Amino acid sequence: MSKSNYPLKNHTRIIICLFLLLSFFSCKKNEVILFDKAHIDNLSENKKEYYLDSIVDLLKSKKNDSVTRNLYLNIASEYYYINNTNKSLSASLKALNLSKLANDSIRMAKASYFVGDCYENSKKDSAYFYYLKAEKLYYAVDDYDNVAKMLFNKGHVLFYDGNYVESEIQVSKALQYLKKSGNYQLLYSCYTLMGNCLEKLVNYNEALRYHNLALGEIKKMKINDSINNYNIISIINICNLYDLQGQYSKSIKELEALVSKDLRKKRPRLYANVLSNLAYSKMKSGDYKNVESMFAESLKIVDSIGVESDILYKKIYIGQYFLTQSDTVKSIKNLKDAHTIAIKINNSNEVLTSLKLLSEIDKKNSLAYTNEYIKLSDSINYVQKNADDKYARIEYETSRIEDENKILTKTNFYILIISFALILLLLVILILRYSKYKNKELQFLNKQKLANEEIYLLLMEQHEKINNAKENEKSKIAKELHDGIMNRIYGVRMNLGFFNTKCDKEIIEKRKLYIFELQNIENEIRTISHDLSQNNFFDGNDFNILLLNLIENQKDISNTQFKYINNEELDWESIQNIYKINLYRIIQEAILNINKYADASNCEIKFHKIKNNLLKMTIIDDGKGFDLKVNSNGIGLNNIKERTEFLKGNFNIESNLGAGTKIEVSFKF
Repeated sequence: MSKSNYPLKNHTRIIICLFLLLSFFSCKKNEVILFDKAHIDNLSENKKEYYLDSIVDLLKSKKNDSVTRNLYLNIASEYYYINNTNKSLSASLKALNLSKLANDSIRMAKASYFVGDCYENSKKDSAYFYYLKAEKLYYAVDDYDNVAKMLFNKGHVLFYDGNYVESEIQVSKALQYLKKSGNYQLLYSCYTLMGNCLEKLVNYNEALRYHNLALGEIKKMKINDSINNYNIISIINICNLYDLQGQYSKSIKELEALVSKDLRKKRPRLYANVLSNLAYSKMKSGDYKNVESMFAESLKIVDSIGVESDILYKKIYIGQYFLTQSDTVKSIKNLKDAHTIAIKINNSNEVLTSLKLLSEIDKKNSLAYTNEYIKLSDSINYVQKNADDKYARIEYETSRIEDENKILTKTNFYILIISFALILLLLVILILRYSKYKNKELQFLNKQKLANEEIYLLLMEQHEKINNAKENEKSKIAKELHDGIMNRIYGVRMNLGFFNTKCDKEIIEKRKLYIFELQNIENEIRTISHDLSQNNFFDGNDFNILLLNLIENQKDISNTQFKYINNEELDWESIQNIYKINLYRIIQEAILNINKYADASNCEIKFHKIKNNLLKMTIIDDGKGFDLKVNSNGIGLNNIKERTEFLKGNFNIESNLGAGTKIEVSFKF
């Protein structure tokens, strides 16, 4: 690149970048506008590369979506078409990595295919590996046409690495997938490669059959161009088979029909190959007319194009021609040129061909060429054997990794199933526990409701008793006032009224007696008032009333003196009825047991408030007691235990023969 044209190219690149930036920011919905295929096709090779580079720069800031991945694949394809395999490889690998991150199998397959294409001429084993990866991915998504294409590509790599048997196997597999396919171009390529493999394996009849099958696929392609590349290539391949079988006249007839000015103008490289093959067939048939000029013309064309592989074959043909003309100097020169080119492009088969011909022609250096031929042949056989092992190893390693992935996937699946089962089991346990808790809560609420109802009934009963007692007290007071006090007051009033008219000493003394009687009446009224005040024991806490009433009722039915000690610190209104009714029933059960078994003289029932929310009840009697080891599972004690457990409280009993019994119940409220 000269200094004079650099600014112009740099300016062009800036314009392209600005154009892309404007497209990038103006098109939010249709981002495919970044890759304008029609615009790219109209650019020169250098400008096309700048354009593609600019798109790559813009894509670096884009998110990993299907549009971005497609753009990388399109760019990789365009780089490949302008023979920039390094940038094509970079774009393909980027697309592959992004597709892996997105778990995009279809684009992973396509990117692997593109990477394989980039490696085909430089690292055949890497190309084979990526074609194999693409094949597996396409198979996973049921894209059998592309599976066949990857098998063909693998066969192509194997063919040009000299492994014709394995190449034939891969193409056979590809044809199995293409039985019902409409991909005529791929079928043509497979038939052609199969024919070439069979040619190398010296199975000429089968090779000819496959090349004719390839010709049959060309008709299905419906190509409009008057110069049909596929047809010309197939005829050249068929003519090579005719030459190998010594049927030179057939070859000459077919090739002469292809030579035309139109072919030379539109497809100069193909024209050169047809011309050199025709010259070779004529030479082998013994017809040397115009052969040298034909070889010279074909060599000149391919030399101007710069295709070294074509130059190589032309040089070998020309070397053989001059040998037939007994011009060993020109023959050796052309064969040496061919040998140099073969080494340069690493075409081992033609290196051997040129060495073999030189060993036969150059008598002076025949031994050296022969030794080099043997050495190279052994080396090629060794390399080819290693290559066979290498491709087999790639297939094995890929298969092994797939098997490991399947095992890992299966293991992960089992882990997922087990995890799901464990989570489900945990959920079931939690639901059952929750249901059990809710059920217990419901039972507790039901019991609390029943306790409330029971407390209510007890209180109503107690209130009825209180009301009856009040009515009795009222009647008693009314009777006392009417029959006693009122009559006495009336009598005193009458007498005092009578005595007020007299003033003698005896009357005054009698008046004093009636005044004293008034004092007695006053005292009696005070006594009645005091008794009335004493009978107001019902005023206060209702639960205390229930307990007091329960204790009072024992006086008539038991020889034991029961004593209830009321704790003034306790606010029974703050304690739920469920606790009160169970305490009431526990006291009832304890009193029943004492009356039946204890033979006690005294029993004391009291409550203690410990800290803020802990209540402790003790029931102590001085009865005959019992042995806890023998009689600790009675119905009464079990009832007390169950009620205490229901309250989530603690139950303790202490008793010894002849030493009485102490029951303790404590719980939080």
